[in-house]
Amino acid sequence: MIAIADTIKPSTANAIAELKKMGLKIAMITGDNERTARAIASQVGIDDVISEVLPQDKSAEVKRLQDNGETVSFVGDGINDAPALAQADVGIALGSGTDVAIESGDIVLIKDDIMDSVAGVQLSKKVISRVKQNLFWAFAYNAVLIPVAAGILYAPFGILFRPEYAGFAMALSSVTVVSLSLMLKGYLPPAKKLEKI
Repeated sequence: MIAIADTIKPSTANAIAELKKMGLKIAMITGDNERTARAIASQVGIDDVISEVLPQDKSAEVKRLQDNGETVSFVGDGINDAPALAQADVGIALGSGTDVAIESGDIVLIKDDIMDSVAGVQLSKKVISRVKQNLFWAFAYNAVLIPVAAGILYAPFGILFRPEYAGFAMALSSVTVVSLSLMLKGYLPPAKKLEKI
C-alpha cells in the first residue's frame, strides 16, 4: 500500500493565526473531498472550508464571496488556481508555483512561504497608514499657512507672512512627507520578526 499526501508547511498555522489576529476571515477553497479538506483545515486553524470544487469553479467561488460584499485576496500556486487569482481583488501567487499562476497573480511571493503573504498584508496596512499621515501633514501645513499668507493675521496683529518664510514652510512640508515615506525603508513587518525568533 502506498499513501501520498501534501505535507503542511510548518509556518502555515502561524500564518493563519496572524491573519486572524488582523481580523481577516480565512477560507480554504480546494478540490479535495470534504473529509480531507476539513482534516487539513483543522490542523492549521481554518474554519470555513469550501471543498470538492472543480478547477474551473474556484473563480466562481471567489466571485460568490465578492458578490456577498467581501474583498477577496486569494493565495495559490497551481494551474487550477490561475482563474481564481485573476478574479480575486488581490491575487497572491507563490513564487514556486506554475508560470500560469505567477502570471495571474497581482503579487508574486519569491519564497514558497505563506507567512510572506501575512507580511505583505502588514506592509500594505503600514503603507496606507503612512499615506494618511502624509496627507494629514500636507493639509495641516496648507490649512494653517495659506490663511496666514493671505493676510488673516494682518488686521488684528499686523503680521504678514513673508515670501521667503512661505517658501521655507512649503519646503518643510515636502521634507516632512518625504521623510515619513523614507522611514518605510526600515520597516520590518511583524510576521518577518516572528520568523527570526
